[in-house]
Amino acid sequence: MAIRTAVNRALTAITALPTAAALVDGNLTLLTTATASSSATLDFTSSIDSTYKSYMFKFYDMHPATDGVFFHVNFRDGDTAYDATKTTTWFRALHSEDNSIANLTYDAAYDLAQSTSAQRLTGSLGNGNDESISGELTLYNPSSTTFVKHFIYRGAAYFNVNGAFDIFSAGYCNVTAAIDGVQFTMSSGNIDAGTIKMYGVGPKQ
Repeated sequence: MAIRTAVNRALTAITALPTAAALVDGNLTLLTTATASSSATLDFTSSIDSTYKSYMFKFYDMHPATDGVFFHVNFRDGDTAYDATKTTTWFRALHSEDNSIANLTYDAAYDLAQSTSAQRLTGSLGNGNDESISGELTLYNPSSTTFVKHFIYRGAAYFNVNGAFDIFSAGYCNVTAAIDGVQFTMSSGNIDAGTIKMYGVGPKQ
């Protein structure tokens, strides 16, 4: 059997094989995991930097302790407070189990216009034992000190009068400072249970 050899001299500089995440745009590298247990907030304050161009947060069965509350996100822009100025949009499809509600709506009460308030990621959530929200939020280029910082959210939730939310939200942090922290809360009461995983998306810069 013949032995085949490589003649590309550049191969002599290789000291380790690259990871799949380092090669393919869109691959996810898990950076940190936060699990709620009657938690007031779930905060992500490390690894949000210039390493990746975008960061994705995946939520798994976020369950509120209180009935009829909203799942929120807010962003930190170099200070200690989560109060980055935001402008956003919010719309959803809604269908109840008894088929009495079935609609697709833009909801101006849930969007923000140059506000430091937290962004709602759901409509009214139930706290029954089988009720929760799952979804994902992507934050783009948070380390930029030139451009606004965009984010996009998509989620599915069980709302508190028995039905399904299909939720879409997007917007931007209208700040030139880097975004270095992301916080998730309920509008009232604790996050009783659930897991959020933060990923770096694609190759390192």
